[in-house]
Amino acid sequence: MSSSPDRQASVSDNPDAHLLSESEVEKVHEDMVHGYDDVEDEFEDAVEGEEAAKPDEAGNFEVTKEELSIIRAELASKFPEDYEYLSDAYILSVASKPYSKDPTVRRPLEYTMEKLTHVMQWREEAGAPDMGELVKLANGPETAPAAVEEPEKLTKAKAMVYALNSGSVYWHGLTKEGKPILWIRTNRKPWYPDVDAEVNALILLADAGIRAMPKDCTDFVVLSDSNSPPPPNPTFMINMLKALVRGYPDRLSMLASAPVGSIIQFVMNLLLPLMPGRLASKVVLIGTDEMQEKLTELLLNGKEDIPIFMGGTADHDEFYPVEGSCPNRGEGTLKFDYFGMVERLEAAVAGFEKNRGAKKEEEE
Repeated sequence: MSSSPDRQASVSDNPDAHLLSESEVEKVHEDMVHGYDDVEDEFEDAVEGEEAAKPDEAGNFEVTKEELSIIRAELASKFPEDYEYLSDAYILSVASKPYSKDPTVRRPLEYTMEKLTHVMQWREEAGAPDMGELVKLANGPETAPAAVEEPEKLTKAKAMVYALNSGSVYWHGLTKEGKPILWIRTNRKPWYPDVDAEVNALILLADAGIRAMPKDCTDFVVLSDSNSPPPPNPTFMINMLKALVRGYPDRLSMLASAPVGSIIQFVMNLLLPLMPGRLASKVVLIGTDEMQEKLTELLLNGKEDIPIFMGGTADHDEFYPVEGSCPNRGEGTLKFDYFGMVERLEAAVAGFEKNRGAKKEEEE
């Protein structure tokens, strides 16, 4: 992994960083939705609007237990080793949405199955179900039988772990609604990233956060400290967007970035034309003057959860220090406290659900 020069980056530091022409946008769009009609519908939804369908206060239709069972059974038959990745809450959230071609009715069951099948197929193609095993492989000795027998797999595992080791992305804490928070610290990102390794690390982290969600939660929040980002890397950003659109539809509740500098403005100008409308509407740019208020409103414990690097008092570096201050976690190359992160997130969710249950009992 290339180290970052000890100065502020600018867009000009990457000669390949340029905004896409109309033809380039169309090409990326076609690549993103090729063979994924349901992804194309996400773009259509942005044009048609979602205001026409108001079947209930939340804008969703009913899905029966029998219909949920049918979807579950079909997914289990097609993807026996990974079907449990999709929670009932997520399946219901997808199945209950208005149909893009006729927002006055619910999505047909066949359409929902197509959408969920595409998610699972993407997971297979991206190797998402195997990312957890890669972490364990990289955390073990290179003399282990699995490492010796599959050297290419070990190389992939080590590259992904190197991306994790920067401590630039991690889960920590919840919102007031119980949504897990993925923090991005752009100043820790490499100037010249290994794109595949960075995307694989994001897939690993996304799956870890999704698996730890409260039972009725289906989406997460991303908070980015964008004070000192690296030069924009269009290839990485577009690949990341493709993964989000194809592999994690309806998973992002909000992405908030603060503060707003020239590089972040460039990134948004690059990605917004490529985003489905619903996804684009979830991106929020926060100025320094309003950051404290917004975070206090969002974070579970309000002001006390605001990290030091965003002007608060919560010390994230206690758990996620810079790579040079991290010990090896095992006998391999993993320094990032991945397993501790998962344990802390699970504990936070358990505490949230316990408190929520106690409040419900009091109200009853």
